Amino acid sequence: MKNNIKEKTITEDVVRYVARLSRLSLDDTDVTRFRGQLSRILDYIAQLNEVNTEGTLPTTHVLSSMKNVFREDEQKASLSPEEALANAPARKENFFKVPRII
Repeated sequence: MKNNIKEKTITEDVVRYVARLSRLSLDDTDVTRFRGQLSRILDYIAQLNEVNTEGTLPTTHVLSSMKNVFREDEQKASLSPEEALANAPARKENFFKVPRII
């Protein structure tokens, strides 16, 4: 059963409610702008709901023939601690020494 999105109306109260749930502070200009944007999004979803998808299999990826493109994990030689720290401006034991942030 499809929702009748065309009959749903985005009001300023709905925009303010969603903004509050999202912890966003919106002024009146933002509310008006987002109301229009959200209305257009719902209109587009309504158009998508009208598309006949009978006989079309659901997909999770457009390229359904795609396989795992990542390489296998292989252990490779890496830098020794001395090599890694060779150009470090400051070090403490086998670690880079950096200024404290907090």
